[in-house]
Amino acid sequence: MKRWILRLYAPLFLSGFLVTAIVWVGHRHGDPLWLLAFLAVAIAFSFAAERAWPYDPAFNHGQGDGVRDALHALVNEGLNLLSIAAVPLLAAIIPWRVWPAQWPFALQVLLAIIAADLGITLVHYASHRIGWLWRLHAVHHSVTRMYGFNGLMKHPLHQAAEAVGGVLPLLLLGLPMPVAAVLAFAIAIQLLLQHSNVDMHPGMLGRVMAWAPLHRFHHMRYGTAGDVNFGLFLTVWDHLLGTAFDAPDYRLGQRDLGIGSQPDYPRGYAGQLSAPFRELPHGDVPELPEGLRRR
Repeated sequence: MKRWILRLYAPLFLSGFLVTAIVWVGHRHGDPLWLLAFLAVAIAFSFAAERAWPYDPAFNHGQGDGVRDALHALVNEGLNLLSIAAVPLLAAIIPWRVWPAQWPFALQVLLAIIAADLGITLVHYASHRIGWLWRLHAVHHSVTRMYGFNGLMKHPLHQAAEAVGGVLPLLLLGLPMPVAAVLAFAIAIQLLLQHSNVDMHPGMLGRVMAWAPLHRFHHMRYGTAGDVNFGLFLTVWDHLLGTAFDAPDYRLGQRDLGIGSQPDYPRGYAGQLSAPFRELPHGDVPELPEGLRRR
């Protein structure tokens, strides 16, 4: 029974909450604000599942990071809410409508997810190669345990950069506000799955979807060894970029996570907001364990 739960957890979690959002917003024309309540339910479910079927029980123990991560989530989801509320204002000043609004709502959401996934993945890829973007993105990489809430932990300016790369082009094409709301919700759900501490084993689907078993390797502390598995939803972008990586026999632990050259990276919320604009001490990059070397 447990084997099937761990195999089906990720696809059912994503599809269940996404279908609920599509039906509520797209077919019942419900208030998109209720998606915040659905997200709260998803977060609670994620926490419960991580305690029932943990990948690493140590990841469930706080490191004084609970309040900080909650603040990151509240601020970033609040900014998402404001950006969604601004969609009608943007639509009022755009004279063209290229978006296929005549398509079924679910297909519009799928198109938005794939297009945004490509844009966000490219910004993510650039964030590991362009200094000022990395300084913003480093906040997310400072975590030393993997659990669902980590996905919502970002510097707000880096979240804005991802939105410019992944969502703004869609808005300029005339993305409707209801589709934008479900897209933002889908991204939050996927981020919970990417960083989950559930010991999921999604099988073949796990090679297509960028869930935790692959994304954990992106958080390796061993310098550029972590420049892998950039995709948000799909792994196809990493195969095209040549950055796909898996080491199925290696179980990552707290010793493997964080920023190896900056073990003393600020841990408080205020310190992380200011960190990209300060000179922080750097040390040597730790040696990559044999089990994580790319072949």
